[in-house]
Amino acid sequence: MALNLSHQLGVLAGTPIKSGEITDSSLSISPPSARMMTPKAMNRNYKAHGTDPSPPMSPILGGTRADLSVACKAFAVENGVETIEEQRTYKEGGIGGKKEGVPVFVMMPLDSVTMGNTVNRRKAMKASLQALKSAGVEGIMIDVWWGLVEKESPGSYNWGGYNELLEMAKKLGLKVQAVMSFHQCGGNVGDSVTIPLPQWVIEEVDKDPDLAYTDQWGRRNCEYVSLGADTLPVLKGRTPVQCYADFMRAFRDNFKHLLGETIVEIQVGMGPAGELRYPSYPEQEGTWKFPGIGAFQCYDKYSLSSLKAAAEAYGKPEWGSTGPTDAGHYNNWPEDTQFFKKEGGGWNTEYGDFFLSWYSQMLLDHGERILSSAKSIFENTGVKISVKIAGIHWHYGTRSHAPELTAGYYNTRFRDGYLPIAQMLARHNAIFNFTCIEMRDHEQPQDALCAPEKLVNQVALATLAAEVPLAGENALPRYDDYAHEQILKASALNLDQNNQGEPREMCAFTYLRMNPELFQADNWGKFVAFVKKMGEGRDSHRCWEEVEREAEHFVHVTQPLVQEAAVALTH
Repeated sequence: MALNLSHQLGVLAGTPIKSGEITDSSLSISPPSARMMTPKAMNRNYKAHGTDPSPPMSPILGGTRADLSVACKAFAVENGVETIEEQRTYKEGGIGGKKEGVPVFVMMPLDSVTMGNTVNRRKAMKASLQALKSAGVEGIMIDVWWGLVEKESPGSYNWGGYNELLEMAKKLGLKVQAVMSFHQCGGNVGDSVTIPLPQWVIEEVDKDPDLAYTDQWGRRNCEYVSLGADTLPVLKGRTPVQCYADFMRAFRDNFKHLLGETIVEIQVGMGPAGELRYPSYPEQEGTWKFPGIGAFQCYDKYSLSSLKAAAEAYGKPEWGSTGPTDAGHYNNWPEDTQFFKKEGGGWNTEYGDFFLSWYSQMLLDHGERILSSAKSIFENTGVKISVKIAGIHWHYGTRSHAPELTAGYYNTRFRDGYLPIAQMLARHNAIFNFTCIEMRDHEQPQDALCAPEKLVNQVALATLAAEVPLAGENALPRYDDYAHEQILKASALNLDQNNQGEPREMCAFTYLRMNPELFQADNWGKFVAFVKKMGEGRDSHRCWEEVEREAEHFVHVTQPLVQEAAVALTH
């Protein structure tokens, strides 16, 4: 029986591919003495949501007759494609007992919603989302831009395109990670569009430039309102934290019918690129280039006021007038500077400890304030809260870890800077979302002592000790098996082969990002196999080639849909 594309999509849309079993024990490090979190505790929000009992009909099928579903099921059986009912049983643990694997989400394009608050390239979006669902993807991640929704005036929210986009996801049975993006889009790695902060916020920053992050040379960074002003009513009578809370509350009220079922996670933006950090390595106008050490961002008057008070309280008022003046420039390396150098560097002195403790604590306090609001706002809605931490892996092999220090992570060879962050997230039951999961140490410049794998290991241990779920993202777009294998290895979190507790995996992985390249035939085939492997769990023993062979037929069947998505995205 020859079935056309619409018939095939009736089977494929919303039908993850069949899962088996895998392991990778190459991430072997010894954890501190801490109670292992169970996968059940970590993953309950992603894995507890089974497919809706009545799977939605493909938009391409539209109003076709109900009896086509019988033909679609027959096609699935004839061609070896697993049915929705079979897949749901597996996901819910009916086959093989407990649920396994790491759910995969895919980041949407940054401009998925236009400046006019409509869905961008609507036809392409529908085709692309169907293709992702057919591949077994758990859901999507969407940036909900402050600069789009509240751009006209304070307290006036236009959810326009987001209403339509989230309804699309719901109809296809895709889960959603919604990012509260309180930062500017443009100026960071991978930013392909520019979405500024709301106009009324920009007006206030123009009037008071100290609302922007500032370096020691007076350069202003307007990607995100300086955390030094967090508690001051500087935005039309509201504090920045109040603005963020009001935005999240309005989101909750507008999308309450989707919370916990379609929208399963709220990632709360806390800085540039949505990450909890200072804008210490801005790419705009060529200010910073990899692998420079970056620069401290605490020279606005509000931050300096806090530093002055901290120095007086410490008994060293002379330390309160400025930050380090010998920490070099954005593109220096640690040994170029007096403050960061290995021997006798200022970072390893009493003054250095005072300053770095204050600087990093300001960032932690900023996170604490916003998380307190988020936790209260989304309590009892069924969603998880997450926070994204940057994977700053360059110069990780040095003693001072200079790029991490300028970003606000007080992490050195002698001090764990990620445990305090994990502990802060633990207090609010939040997920620790970390980047650079796809990278291997040897792929990075060794003269810059890059060590992404070691960094991921350290972060995994910190989340283990703090009993915080860990989720991951790839920092840069990758479509090759080599990167996929590294993600599989890292997400398995084989931290202790001898621990008596249940094995631990990442609670989710978010793939960067949906674009025309992903839908190219070779890339798509690799991606489908990758999603399948991620879903099988750490205890599977099947080789990569075997999974790829099983995925080949599935890729062939979905080819017309994928081609449609690829073509639509390029127009």
